[in-house]
Amino acid sequence: MSILDLFRDYTLRNVALGAMVLGIVSGILGCFAVLRRQGLLGDALSHAALPGIAIAYLLTGSKAPIVLLLGAGIAGWVGTLVINRIVRDTRISEDSALGIVLSVFFGVGILLLTYIAKRNDANQAGLDRFLFGQAATLVATDVLTMSILGGLALGCLVLLYKEFKLLAFDPAFAASLGFPPNRLGILLTSLIVVAIVIGLQTVGVVLMAAMLVGPAVAARQWTHRLSVMLVLSGVFGASAGIAGTMLSLGQEHVPTGPMIILSLTAIVTISLLFAPARGLVWAKIRQNHSLNNEPRSREIQPAKGE
Repeated sequence: MSILDLFRDYTLRNVALGAMVLGIVSGILGCFAVLRRQGLLGDALSHAALPGIAIAYLLTGSKAPIVLLLGAGIAGWVGTLVINRIVRDTRISEDSALGIVLSVFFGVGILLLTYIAKRNDANQAGLDRFLFGQAATLVATDVLTMSILGGLALGCLVLLYKEFKLLAFDPAFAASLGFPPNRLGILLTSLIVVAIVIGLQTVGVVLMAAMLVGPAVAARQWTHRLSVMLVLSGVFGASAGIAGTMLSLGQEHVPTGPMIILSLTAIVTISLLFAPARGLVWAKIRQNHSLNNEPRSREIQPAKGE
């Protein structure tokens, strides 16, 4: 499959554009989750979105993407508040709170999907696609919705860039300047929820965490500057989305979501090994070079008169 097929084939074009938008938005926003050592956050919130999809369907009886994604967004935001409340009001660590929300919300979501499946409602078919994603079902309106939501999230990030930067590197200093770290943290997490929501139809709740963490981890290997890291992370996410789309749709019976993640895994692996800033191969080369250039210790000369 050639790059020209992106412009000729309607399905391929929509899937590639949707995956590219997802890669850019999740890659950029995921940088802050990685820098704040909240890699599990994307996994927890993506799983927390599942019961929202089921509840939205039960309340409306509609499978319209905007309705289901709205339910997913509300559930993910509620998960954010629950995590924040657990950490603030109990002695449970943040990692434990993330694990609790992940397992409980996901369990409730599976229970609701099972209940819906047993209702003998013909209209419920296809809800399980949000577990692993079904990118081939993307249409132009879905891509437009993803672009609008992603654009709003990135626009908010641009407006509060300095505040989010302080929150990521030194929340105590941000508090001393009068910024509310808790509110900024909730807002930043809410933006991550937006990235998760727009990715559910493409890669699903199970794989969405990789789209948040993978591009950021790869970009971190190439630079020490946040602005450069954000740009590289968006580029890596978009590249993985387009590459995974072309590889999957070029072969029969190859799911797009997992192929996007595998493409992203290749980018992360190359970055971990060969990135000049922090790559393992270059670090080993520099270590060997420094060892070879160390001056040899001189032999101890006997003192006069000995």
